Amino acid sequence: MAGQVLMAVERSVARVTLSHPGKFNAMSRAMWRELRAVFEAIQPRMDLRCVVVAGEGGHFCAGGDIAEYPAFRFSEAGLRDFHENDVWGALDAMLGCDVPIVAQIEGNCMGAGLEIASCCDLRVAGVSARFGAPIARLGFPMAPREAKLVSGALGELTAREMLLEAAVLDAPTLLLRGFLNGVVADADVAGDALGRAQRIAALAPQAARLNKQTLRALNMPDPNVDGSLDAMKSMVDRAYAYAYADSAEEAWEQLLRLGLTVPGDSTPA
Repeated sequence: MAGQVLMAVERSVARVTLSHPGKFNAMSRAMWRELRAVFEAIQPRMDLRCVVVAGEGGHFCAGGDIAEYPAFRFSEAGLRDFHENDVWGALDAMLGCDVPIVAQIEGNCMGAGLEIASCCDLRVAGVSARFGAPIARLGFPMAPREAKLVSGALGELTAREMLLEAAVLDAPTLLLRGFLNGVVADADVAGDALGRAQRIAALAPQAARLNKQTLRALNMPDPNVDGSLDAMKSMVDRAYAYAYADSAEEAWEQLLRLGLTVPGDSTPA
């Protein structure tokens, strides 16, 4: 099973759930596409006043589904399509959503999970939640747009610590560093996130949408000032020419040696 992204609505609050049983909700390509479709559907709905994003089974998201990597990650065209269309398509849909988003973070919040959490307006975590982007252990850099997103949400020093040291940090540390709005007992995370969503939903919805639009505009780069759009395009063009491995089989062997496969994965055909 490739996992799925579920949505349920109760009154004016939508609940979006990442579900990939047995893989700590690791994001498959199908899940990235579903996440994009879900948020594109939420954006025009005037009956929705807030969204809670959570993971199923006590974990937020453990990263990408590495069982799929050998099929695309080791060719320039395949890698570009994955990051620029599947992953960034979903993250951009979240960033472009004018409905406020609350992240309910439990357990593992790694890699892809960190990127999804970075798109949320408010973030609350259980005290035992763990955060990181240990993609360097696979020998991969983070894609440029995703690195910019995560660095902006985490702060540059914390992003460097995670990407360069493959550091995994706990929730109290990220509360002190400003990534989280709150840390509560693990048993209280769902209630806290819902309470925040309900408080948002009780306020003026159009004001919330306008505030999000304003904040988004204030954070957009000005190409006439710093040329940052051209710089990003150049980084994107270079990023996918990275030679990760000579073949999918070699890549899979690397994952096995690193112990980074999970139960249920199988050797690529």
